[in-house]
Amino acid sequence: MAKIGLIDVDGHNYPNLALMKLSAWHKAHGDDVEMWLGLERYDRVYKSKVFTFTHEMLTVIQSDEVIKGGTGYSITAQLPDEIEHICPDYDLYNLDYSLGFLTRGCSRKCEWCVVPEKEGMIHAHADINEFARHRDIVLMDNNVLACEHGLRQIEKIAALNYRVDFNQGLDARLIDDSIARLLAKVKWLKSIRLACDDVAMIPHVQRAVELLRWHNVTPRNYFVYVLVKDIKDALERIRFLKMLNVDPFAQPFRDFETNSEPTLEQKAFARWVNHKAIYQSVLWEDYRGNSHDNMREGEAV
Repeated sequence: MAKIGLIDVDGHNYPNLALMKLSAWHKAHGDDVEMWLGLERYDRVYKSKVFTFTHEMLTVIQSDEVIKGGTGYSITAQLPDEIEHICPDYDLYNLDYSLGFLTRGCSRKCEWCVVPEKEGMIHAHADINEFARHRDIVLMDNNVLACEHGLRQIEKIAALNYRVDFNQGLDARLIDDSIARLLAKVKWLKSIRLACDDVAMIPHVQRAVELLRWHNVTPRNYFVYVLVKDIKDALERIRFLKMLNVDPFAQPFRDFETNSEPTLEQKAFARWVNHKAIYQSVLWEDYRGNSHDNMREGEAV
């Protein structure tokens, strides 16, 4: 029996799916698995880092072997199929919901996204029964509506009465009348998430929301990711989303090639949008006038 340590380099703000699968696989083979505590020696330690901007952990690790993985280290590293397709160990993070992918890859090639380079074009990945162990399921597909397998799985999810959250968003450009009718069959765990990453997306988001509402798709709310690169462009989208009565969430642009920090103005804009009490009561022009006095270099939004 081997002693296995797991390190979530990004922290515990969101459960690390790869570590949960590694935990399940090693436990199935009789190994002793725990989150790395830094106090004991291990036969093997896995370090997983999702985000390139997460600082590396420099603590000395007492282990015969240390294996690093995740996009934060390399976009080419992958789990072996026997581990990739095991049901995750949800007890590792004490989860009361299931987590996984129905599809991998994406047919889009957005400049800010590493998914097409890492995972390739959109393709089938798993059946919902492979990892569903709770009524509530969080799905991390990048473009599930672009894959016939994904659409069939949504039908199955509706039939099995699961409640789901597609937390990476649904592609508004693909939501036509038939897709809206399909999504009306689904029970939603939280929001329906869309994205409006440039002004060209405005008519697509408007049409998608109108179709979903017409077909009585009733999530808790409509949540729209807003990429913040050019402030003028982002502000136009935010004003449109406010008129559409949906909930925007601003994400400052990060260049994965250079791993550069967002600008202070991009951070201030995201802070204004995402703090709803401020967003509902203060205009951007007024907030902007005071933001630079209050924002510090490197402050999180």
